Amino acid sequence: MSDPRSHAALIDRLGTGLVPVRRLPPPALRALGWLLVVAAIAVALSMHYGLAGMLQRWAAAPDLKWAGLGAVITAITAAWAAFALGVPGRPAAWAWLPLPGMLLWIGASGFGCLRRWIAPGTEVAGMHQSIDCLVFIVSFSIPLSALMIVLLRRACPLRPVLTAVMIGLASAAASASLLEICHAYDAAATDLLTHAVAVALVVAVNAAMGGRLLSRA
Repeated sequence: MSDPRSHAALIDRLGTGLVPVRRLPPPALRALGWLLVVAAIAVALSMHYGLAGMLQRWAAAPDLKWAGLGAVITAITAAWAAFALGVPGRPAAWAWLPLPGMLLWIGASGFGCLRRWIAPGTEVAGMHQSIDCLVFIVSFSIPLSALMIVLLRRACPLRPVLTAVMIGLASAAASASLLEICHAYDAAATDLLTHAVAVALVVAVNAAMGGRLLSRA
């Protein structure tokens, strides 16, 4: 028969030096913190470039406005989904949360290619300008993705790759939203294709690298 005193001593030894774990804030609150950083960048860009040009383009071509709104919704919902997937026990169905925003973003962007007029204050982007857009989205997505990975490492997500995909989607959508502030080009096929490549690149890199980083948490 085992000695109860030895069990108590073992429990005491295992419990010695344990530090209480600080509970993480709810996923929505942590997503809000990340989005506040994006909002701060948007304010800085608005102060530098102004909003008159963007509002003029939106008034002349509503599809540009709806595409921008879809990108914002995608960024918000993908960020929320990423932090929700970081909580053990949350279902993988959270990954479907950004779908409505993505459909609006893609649909409105595609409709812009069908227009026969060019929005005032814009021009059709050439290859050089489209590459600049790609560089913008990727450059802003890198720090935004890194910040979210840092915020999620303590959460220890059980689906690191899926969570990293949501991180990449949120960061790319947020960067595309920021680009609207200083993007003086119409929705031409070349420009939209470059945007799609930039978003796909950010998501793919996050899935490859972010998944590994999150799995170590």
